[in-house]
Amino acid sequence: MCGSCLLTACSDNEPNPTSEIGPGPKLPEQSQYLVPPMHVASVIGWKEGETPKVADGLQIKALATDLKHPRSVYVLPNGDVLAVESIAPPAASIKRPKDLIMGWIESMATSGGGSSNEGSNRITLLRDADGDGIAEVKDIFLDHLNSPFGVALVGNDLYVADTDAIRRYPYQQGETKITEPGVVLTELPGGPIDHHWTKSLVASEDGNTLYVGVGSNSNITENGIEAEKNRAAILQVDRQTGRFRIFADGLRNPNGLSWEPQTHMLWTVVNERDELGPNLVPDYMTSVRDGGFYGWPYSYYGQNIDPRVMPQRPDLVAKAIAPDYSLSSHVAPLGMTFYTADNLPAEYRGGAFVGEHGSWNRHAFNGYKVVFVPFQNGKPSGNPQDIVTGFLQGEDQAHGRPVGLAVDRSGGLLIADDVGNTVWRVTAAK
Repeated sequence: MCGSCLLTACSDNEPNPTSEIGPGPKLPEQSQYLVPPMHVASVIGWKEGETPKVADGLQIKALATDLKHPRSVYVLPNGDVLAVESIAPPAASIKRPKDLIMGWIESMATSGGGSSNEGSNRITLLRDADGDGIAEVKDIFLDHLNSPFGVALVGNDLYVADTDAIRRYPYQQGETKITEPGVVLTELPGGPIDHHWTKSLVASEDGNTLYVGVGSNSNITENGIEAEKNRAAILQVDRQTGRFRIFADGLRNPNGLSWEPQTHMLWTVVNERDELGPNLVPDYMTSVRDGGFYGWPYSYYGQNIDPRVMPQRPDLVAKAIAPDYSLSSHVAPLGMTFYTADNLPAEYRGGAFVGEHGSWNRHAFNGYKVVFVPFQNGKPSGNPQDIVTGFLQGEDQAHGRPVGLAVDRSGGLLIADDVGNTVWRVTAAK
């Protein structure tokens, strides 16, 4: 048994997950466990001079290091980059042995190679003043936030999605710190459980509305259906009044909200459910229809029923929409951005980069990389390509884990590495 495989023996025969990638994934039979397989990488961080590996034709360097768990990045109109540093809110009461194990896994996942959590839950402004790809300015822009994640700027209104509310702050271009207190635009489902706490945020193209992803409060409603009110959904929020409605639901943990540049459809990446096997259920990316239902918790990938959920809802299963594109099992996609700039080679134009935070619930690691999915006519049009790898070292250690993505003003790809405490920048090789 390897040192990081918990409570279950490691298997050399775990199925290869590549068959479940793409628009028509081949899904295996379900498996159920008393305690599912768990394998977590211990964090060793990055030594000076170490970087992830990139695909041919690209280069990578650190825009900023020594951050406090950067989970997402946002680019302001003047080129400044906001690094959202965040840790999970305090855990709710432990009800099952798995909860205890997961608490230990979460603590390892935020250990950052020895750094403490103190000083996180803030936003740091990064400014590359001389254009050398390294931030000379690194100022605390907003502090004392409540597990922040999503950011959106509309005019001079800066919106921050904490785990329990969207807050609005006044912003003036060029400033390196906001001192005025924010006001709550709308409250969001938060504690006391707050199982999926990240809240992805994007503004509509006309700026009138905000869209926020709210993950489920459980794996498959084991905390009760009332705990899932306005969760496992993307909410549409009126920017003037703060009133919201459910735009789409049945999305277990939607993140990386982005507008596809050709069709202008809203897309998201989704972390699917656990404990049905190492290759079930694959995480995915999909366009999001207004009023659409995507299956959780009653079914997955359309009408594939999850027998663990009671009572069953055949009426909802019948209308469940199959996602557009499978990313493979348990890769934990938490970031996505479409590429419309021209710094990177032309083959990346119009496609989507996805940040895969990486698995903890299968023996063989999956994810821990940034992939690129080509698009044509508004839909994925080929196999994903590994773009940034090398976050893992050996079978049990991780230098870092990619989360949120963004494209900077010069066309470079920015990657928030939450346990590597770094924001990476990928550009075309010279």
